[in-house]
Amino acid sequence: MSYLLGIDLGTSGLKTILTNSDGQIIGSAYCAYQFDAPRSGYAEQDPEVWWDACKTTVAAVLKESRIPANEIKGLSFSGQMHGLVAFDADGNVVRPAILHCDTRSGAEVRAIRESFSEAEICNLFMNPIFTGFLAVSLLWIKNHEPDNYRKIRKVCLPKDYLRYKLTGVIVSDFSDASATLAFDIRGRRWSEAILTRLELPPEIFPDCFETIAPVATVSSSAAAETGLSVNTVVVAGGGDQVMQSIGNGLISDGDGSVNIGSSGQVSFQIGKPFLNPALNTNMFCAYDHDRWIMFGATMSAGLSMKWWTRVIQENDYAALNQAVAAVKPGSGGLLFFPYLNGERTPHVNPNISGMLLGLNNETTRGAIARAVMEGVAFSLKDCLDLCSRAGFLPSRLIASGGGARSPQWLQILTDILGLPLQVSVSEEQAGLGAAIAAATGTGVFRNIRDACAAFVRYQDITYHPKAENQPLYAELHGLYKRGFERIAPTLEELTLIGRRQA
Repeated sequence: MSYLLGIDLGTSGLKTILTNSDGQIIGSAYCAYQFDAPRSGYAEQDPEVWWDACKTTVAAVLKESRIPANEIKGLSFSGQMHGLVAFDADGNVVRPAILHCDTRSGAEVRAIRESFSEAEICNLFMNPIFTGFLAVSLLWIKNHEPDNYRKIRKVCLPKDYLRYKLTGVIVSDFSDASATLAFDIRGRRWSEAILTRLELPPEIFPDCFETIAPVATVSSSAAAETGLSVNTVVVAGGGDQVMQSIGNGLISDGDGSVNIGSSGQVSFQIGKPFLNPALNTNMFCAYDHDRWIMFGATMSAGLSMKWWTRVIQENDYAALNQAVAAVKPGSGGLLFFPYLNGERTPHVNPNISGMLLGLNNETTRGAIARAVMEGVAFSLKDCLDLCSRAGFLPSRLIASGGGARSPQWLQILTDILGLPLQVSVSEEQAGLGAAIAAATGTGVFRNIRDACAAFVRYQDITYHPKAENQPLYAELHGLYKRGFERIAPTLEELTLIGRRQA
């Protein structure tokens, strides 16, 4: 029997799972943390927080499972995407990592858009230019922290930092690298055309591997810190959206998922690069050389519910779900717009803010909680509609992320999206995807399809749209879109006022 570790580096916490080669999870541990927001629009973190969480959870899993470290054949990663980690010549971090939800770099976004024609942006980037992406954050450091910029000798993405700490090697994978706005997605290499125009040195960008490629083994120093064996193979891994798809068994053309993590996505597996001239969806490399993933992304999905629970100081999610279940669809005439960190799909605007419309004297905490769930679902409906107009509309979606643990949120999602939803048996789809990559990369399975067949199972229940809720939700989604169009300029002005006062 072989054993595999999957390490899932999220925005608000890190989880490590240990599986056997039959796909059974025999140990798991979670370490929560908060990112830092020293100013309005900033989102950053000391990468050592991730390493401490990694060490803590690995040690806990080894202790819980009682599996000898030398029996763990391989490990791999799923990681929050887009963020920037910068190293100096000695391999030390130059400054705190800038995360995907950071919105400080609006001027750099505008500068990139002015430096490239619309046709060039479509053909070179193949994605909208947005704050929080590695290349944009790197330009911000260049413009605002020149002393730090001069120190930089290598950059990577968040989960790549953990691989560095475990192996001493700074590398990345194609899926995460393709989500930096510095990458040639068709050619699967760093883009000479982009880096030259932006005057970014190509030598600071790391070598890249396929998601299932073995990269190195655990170093002796990391083994001493974690309790792992120096014989354990470290496999490249990938960005969280790609790894969640693997963990849900979604590896074939047209397979679709809806995810409610800190951010949210509606995504589809595709067999060739898709160019969206509107540039309001994302398209990145997936787990292999002939795989890509297309998706629409909303910035604040689970983050919206976390915001609301923080406001009302409620940590009992079971009680919150019960309160939501007691509220009728439509939340008593409330509409929530989940733009707490700006929005990517469909608005591609980091300078808008969230809002709650329709408050009245009868509004309850449960009604607002339901409105938050519905608002996130409306945002994901916007994502789905864009993808479907591009020709991607499956007969079902697999739901994942923390939101998939709420039956109430799942029913709201299926009612608003209008598609049946299934849920994996495992609640740790991203970590499971990392374990699957480790199993494939170490030769436990011949290919990722065989590994998914062994690891992925679905719950017996399927959530179906309720016909009686369709007209109301269609009406509310129309109000949601029209309401935003009317108030968007005000939201932008309020965001700028808030940043001035921060």
